[in-house]
Order: sequence, then structure tokens, then C-alpha cells
Amino acid sequence: MFTRTAFVLFTASALTIGSAQQPASQPQPSASSTLSQHEDETLAETPAVVTHHQITVNGKPLKYTATAGRLALKPDSGPAEAAIFFTAYTLDGDESRTRPLTFIFNGGPGTATAWLHMGALGPKKIKLEKDGGVPAPPYVTVENPETILDRTDLVFIDAPGTGYSRVRPDLSKKFYNVPGDADAFYRFIRLYLTRYQRWRSPIFLFGESYGTTRAAALANHLIDNAIPVNGVAQLSVGLDFQTLLPGNLNDLPHQVIVPSYTMIAAYHKKLAPELTANLDETVKKVEHWCATDYAQALAEGNALEPEKRKQIVNQLAAYTGLKPDLIEEYDLRIEPQVFMHNLLKDRKLEVGRVDGRFASPLPQSSAHEPFFDPAMAAMFPAFNAAMNDYAETELGYKSELPYVIWNYEGINRAWDWGSAMDFSAGLGGYPQTATNLQSAMAKNKYLKVLVMEGMYDLATPFYASSYTFQHMRLSADYRKNLTFADFKGGHMVYNDAAALKEMKRALDEWYQETLKKAASN
Repeated sequence: MFTRTAFVLFTASALTIGSAQQPASQPQPSASSTLSQHEDETLAETPAVVTHHQITVNGKPLKYTATAGRLALKPDSGPAEAAIFFTAYTLDGDESRTRPLTFIFNGGPGTATAWLHMGALGPKKIKLEKDGGVPAPPYVTVENPETILDRTDLVFIDAPGTGYSRVRPDLSKKFYNVPGDADAFYRFIRLYLTRYQRWRSPIFLFGESYGTTRAAALANHLIDNAIPVNGVAQLSVGLDFQTLLPGNLNDLPHQVIVPSYTMIAAYHKKLAPELTANLDETVKKVEHWCATDYAQALAEGNALEPEKRKQIVNQLAAYTGLKPDLIEEYDLRIEPQVFMHNLLKDRKLEVGRVDGRFASPLPQSSAHEPFFDPAMAAMFPAFNAAMNDYAETELGYKSELPYVIWNYEGINRAWDWGSAMDFSAGLGGYPQTATNLQSAMAKNKYLKVLVMEGMYDLATPFYASSYTFQHMRLSADYRKNLTFADFKGGHMVYNDAAALKEMKRALDEWYQETLKKAASN
């Protein structure tokens, strides 16, 4: 079986995507009419647990209600197909039926939404070090003054098969693919709007990493099913995998990741002083060089003249902090693993993938050690412990089901990318939902999109995101609905205290502008 190795959008692991997976368009397994008692309990809709709280945001007390529970996704007849865990926060005292409502989810595919919930947007968050580092356990939660609850009610959704959400085993293929996943979220949102009488609320989506892939598909799916959407917030964007997965005939990822290398090399003092004196200006020059000289050199391939090749090697070395001999060895094309392993090799340190500011020794001395990301190693246990404790003690949600923060085997490795990733017989392509978002914007001329990136992130490089949106076929009037914000942070921008404050300001302005436009219609 031919396989292609690619990166998971939101983990420290490598993903091998095989061509033998069943395309999403194939018939699904027939539904069983009966479930075992254990499966029935696993998919049961749990009564919502309601608690009341107060925090202080911008010097003002906010009283809010938290609702934690599971909604069952059922067909018109027959047993439940999935049970989706959610945590909703609604501000007290406001007219809840018309207050803005944001549905929030992380990515993977295969991660729960503990990251955005406990790290960025919720009223409580895990306490981290100022630069986003993970402190020594045990981990504690604190008030989050950067929550966006003052702007919008929040519904955090754990994707099917993650967190406390569960899927019927015989229906996993129905849910674990791009369109099936988007449909599951659509079904949940429709049910939530009805159950909690929120059809008059302005609706927003907030996705991170693969969550941005999902948000683009979901926004279009919601509109096609007559559910209006006011705004889509995208953090650490992965809308077009052609910008992320290099191949013999795809040099684009090599081109668009270089500015991220520049930022990380500058942080570790691996660039010449004249390049770091005005780093913002340097990054603009690097982006222009990548779009012109470097792109042309990569396009010429083996036909590149020796003198021009030498110029490209030296310039790439200057912009990345890597040695010219290494760049020659890798034929001018530096993949993230190569950069991570070599930037600080003289210090015997490996640079982080999801946040290149972090570095640590490799856990193994073998030259063929498994993939290791210093920036993620401590985050999984920290966020997992914090979410488990918070759900039970603060939300009052008690379950004997394990909280699945990362379902690698069951979801990520089993994810069906359809024919887009079927590389057998030369049929492969690259998954993308950029056209879904473009379609949603075309159908709703008022739909606002906020695009946010961390400048130290190698998983979803900020210039790759810019490239994607620069190539969306939108007229000037529709491009006005796009807002961009880059932060001095990693993939999880919000882990850095200063970047989280900046992200909060960007979100405040975006919500205000979007809702002002909605109110004027």
C-alpha cells in the first residue's frame, strides 16, 4: 500500500495517511437496530448540569451560567448515532435569546476542545508560565480576564469521539471524514439552537487548526441548511493542505514556511544583527523573496543555473540561520523536521514545532528517534488534568467515561480524507476547504472572517495562511470582510500571556465591528 507521511495539524505526532481508507462517498455500514446496554449508556444524552459563577473582566463583575451536558445525535428513527459533550457559558442579566453565540472547537482531527476552553476563551483557564511554558504539576485553574464571554455567549463542543463525546462504533466511518464531521457539528448546532431557544442570536464559529478546516466546511454547510452565520474566527489556519504538505511536484510548502523559520531563528539569535534590527521589515522582505526569487528557483528545479543556485542557498541560509551545506544537502527544500533538528544542533537542542521558541534535548540518542516536539510534550498531560478537574469540581459534571483529549488511533489515523488523499495510481490531491469558505462568503455578503496566526508556528505557518486567502476568488467588496492578525506566539497563540491579551483585543474589535454591521441591516 502506498502511503504519504504528513503532519497532523494539531499534535506533536506524525500522521501516515494510507490510500486504502474508504472514501467518504462510499456506502456506510448499515445501522444496527439494537445496542448493547454498555453502548446505550455510552451514547445516552446526559441531563445538563447547571451551575452559576462570577468573574471580573475589564474591572467589571460578570455573572454567568455554565451548562455542561451531552446532546444525542439521532436519525428520524432508530437509536442514537453519537452523543456530543458541550459546555455552554451564558451571561446572566442579558436577553439571552438575542445575545451573540459562538460555537467553539479545536482540531486534530481527533482532539477535544480543552485547548481553547481551558487556554484561551473560557472564563477559567489553566495557569501557565508567561511565555506559555508548562509549570510543574499539579496544575491549577484561574480566572481568565481575557475571556470573550463579555462579547458573546460561548458553547465549547468536543468533536465526536473526543472529550466525553462518543460515536457508535459501527458508524465511525460516517463521522470521521471532512463532510461527515461538518454534518455532525451542523446537527449539534441545530439541536442546540432549538433546545435552548437561540435562533435569534447572531451566530459565530471559532475553530483552531483542523478546527479551521472544519469551520470553513461547516459555515457553508450551515448556510446550505438555512442556518445563518455572522462570523467565522480562524486561529492557526489549515484551509488548503497544498500549502502544508510538500511533494516532488509541490514546492509551495517550502516556499511559504520560510518566514516562520526567520522568526524562530531570530528568536534564538541565529540571524545577522542587521536582519533583526527591524524584524517586521525583514519578514516583509522574506515574504517578497519567497514569492519571487525563491519561488522561481524552486520552479526551475534541476534546470537552475549554478550561480543562481548559490545565491539562493546563501540567501536562504541568511534567512533561516541554517548552514549553506545543509541547504545544499536538502536541495534548497527545508522541511520542518530538518529545521527543528538543525537550528540549535550546536547546542544539542531540538526546536519545537508548534512553538519554535521552545527547545529541549531529544529524549533518545538514536539517530532515528521518533518525532518529538518539545513545545507539546508537557501540554497534553497539563491540559488533560486541568480539564478533568475543572469538569468535575467547577462544572459539577461527573462521568466515569475517560475524557479523551487526543484520540490518535481511533480518529486521527482512521480519518478518511477521501480521494483527496488517495495517492494510489496517481489519483491523489490535497484536502482543502478554502473553497467552502469562499462559497459561504459568496452566499452571505455580510459574513465576516477573522484570520489569526502565531508567528512561531511551524504546523500552520502564517505566510501559508496569507497565501491561501490571497488566492481565494473574492472580489474587492468581499475581501473587505476579511480581517488578519498575527501574534508573537505559537500554534496555541493564547498560551503566551502577552499574545493572549493581543488576541483578546483583536477579537473585541472584530466582534464589535461585525455586530455593528449586523445591527445596521
